[in-house]
Amino acid sequence: MKQSDRNDRLSVLKTYKLFVGGKFPRSESGRVYEVTDTKGQWLANAPLASRKDARDAVVAARKAFGGWSGATAYNRGQILYRVAEMLEGRRDQFIREVAEGEGLSRAGATAAVDAAIDRWVWYAGWSDKIAQIAGSANPVAGPYFNLSSPEPTGVVALLAPQESSFLGLVSVIAPAIVTGNTAVVVAAEGAPLPALSLAEVLATSDLPGGVVNLLSGRTAEIAVPLAAHQDVNAIDLAGADAELAVELEKAAAENLKRVLRPQPVDWAADPGTGRLLAFLETKTVWHPMGV
Repeated sequence: MKQSDRNDRLSVLKTYKLFVGGKFPRSESGRVYEVTDTKGQWLANAPLASRKDARDAVVAARKAFGGWSGATAYNRGQILYRVAEMLEGRRDQFIREVAEGEGLSRAGATAAVDAAIDRWVWYAGWSDKIAQIAGSANPVAGPYFNLSSPEPTGVVALLAPQESSFLGLVSVIAPAIVTGNTAVVVAAEGAPLPALSLAEVLATSDLPGGVVNLLSGRTAEIAVPLAAHQDVNAIDLAGADAELAVELEKAAAENLKRVLRPQPVDWAADPGTGRLLAFLETKTVWHPMGV
């Protein structure tokens, strides 16, 4: 009997890995944890990232920051659009993973994935326009030009929303990186598979290694060393509960990190420009006009 004639096949189970510096390492500890659907059925083993993995991700993000922040805004927008193209090609996979992880119907998961792809395109379009709303020419009393322009903050730690494993994830990653920051992302603890699959898309797009680094595991275990890390410039607490958020804010104060506090968000609503502006610094330059 030919193998193609058989009704049963060997199950080829997917091995999910971390995404650090453009590569796919296992956790340095070798640990994994079981990911289940909302009914408690096993879906996969996900890597359980450690403090060492978090530190390695920060090193990779810092290494990538110079090249990414120095790229033209137009080029960053092109790269984000390429990611959206590739997400469209793997749409069915993400619909399945979102449905299983969040307990959504096929229609609900489809709506969430389509919105996430559209949002990635939306943020790509802002790449060469954000300076128009965040920059200014300032009136001064004297023969000077006084110009303010936005610049990226640096390395940003992003705690992905727990309740929206893909749409929420995209909604925190895309605005942070399109403006020139690099990111260390902690996936939703209970539903990390869409994030780990997104890493595969990022790796095969034009995004330079280290711009986005994705970790899965216990949010509190990974977030605490990231909040205290002296080379992390900002942190988005979208995926932290109230008690953890307070702990992380205290740790972040040690090096005056920018902190975006957790707040109720309808991830399906118009995102506005809030997260685009959250991790930008303003550089102001004085220049003599000449007479």
